[in-house]
Amino acid sequence: MSELILLAHVSTDAVNGGFIPAAQCLGLSVVLLTDHVEAHRQYFNQAGLPAYPSEIVACDVFNPLAVIDTITCRAQTPAAIFSNSDHLQTSTAIAADYFSLPRKNWHVTYRAKNKAEMRADLQTRGLDVLWHAVVSDKAALAQALDGIPFPCIVKPREGVASQQVSLSYDRAELESQCAAAWNFQPGQPLLLEEYIAGPLYTLETLGDAENLCVLGGFQVKLSPPPHFVELEASWGTGLTVEQEAQVVDIIRRFGIGFGACHTEFVMTDSGPRLIEINYRNIGDYREFLLQDTLDIPLFEIVLRLYCGEALPQLNIAPGAALIRYFTARSAGRLTDAPEAFVRHADDIQITFKPLCAIGDTVNLAHSNKDYLGVLSGAGSDAQRLGREMDRISSGLAWEIGA
Repeated sequence: MSELILLAHVSTDAVNGGFIPAAQCLGLSVVLLTDHVEAHRQYFNQAGLPAYPSEIVACDVFNPLAVIDTITCRAQTPAAIFSNSDHLQTSTAIAADYFSLPRKNWHVTYRAKNKAEMRADLQTRGLDVLWHAVVSDKAALAQALDGIPFPCIVKPREGVASQQVSLSYDRAELESQCAAAWNFQPGQPLLLEEYIAGPLYTLETLGDAENLCVLGGFQVKLSPPPHFVELEASWGTGLTVEQEAQVVDIIRRFGIGFGACHTEFVMTDSGPRLIEINYRNIGDYREFLLQDTLDIPLFEIVLRLYCGEALPQLNIAPGAALIRYFTARSAGRLTDAPEAFVRHADDIQITFKPLCAIGDTVNLAHSNKDYLGVLSGAGSDAQRLGREMDRISSGLAWEIGA
């Protein structure tokens, strides 16, 4: 059986419930390379899962040389090397390049992950000129202070999921927010960048060596500043064809093409301004919602690209989709929480997935780590779906004790 080498860091539902079952449907044997072996083995040491990897192998997946060494020790050359992790796109691309397998350009994956390099590249290409600077300690911050346009964003240069992202309105707030980040991780490179005001959108694309297909995008509702936690996303941007084409042109010129890409941007009066390019599938359970809404085997299509197949002609089904995240408002021990369910009403399907169990300790991180549960729905009519989501949301409650 042909092998898919799948690089993973932490255990995720996208891999466990999406890509591994998809690989099984394609007749691929999944060899899971990870630096968290015991966590993955513990997860798969339970019955009733939709699919299982054939092997779980310890590997420093952040090091492409270690990945190559591990693969060369195997009896056969893999059919594909893939990762859905933000952190591991570059390792994956370099390893795939070594074995002459379909892949992303590792220069582009590196620039997408390193947000400072993304800003610098966009500026060099004349695609977007946004003030930004990188600081790693108090001395570097002191040197940068005089040129900083307030309000400004502070975030880890290689961060994920809005973790440690905040808005600073003045020097005192900026110094405090940087100090908190360095207290958590000394010497961590922080990206300071000009704040872009406006509604947040996403663009979801798939590509092979020749073609790029736009699946569509979400309108995203965020928590109030100074933090930027995603609270809700509704399918369909409502943007014009010309506005969407501008975003596609920017990411194409940046180098995006092969595989899945999730781009976040703000639409301003002067056009789109990029927030982040996440060169992988959209996450936080929107990948499953996207598959259901568009009625396409999304995970299988992505893996087929890495196996060398061309992007198929996709007949995108029109539909409505809405996802809502419920966040903790205080830290403590979870004493009561709703259970998982799936409900149907006419052509609407709404699913609730709890992300924390009774007895869990809740710590506020002002990111998606604060999510207690996620409610997602799909149907044909956006207004009816929204009303049903509101009705169900009003009945969901959590209790957190001290």
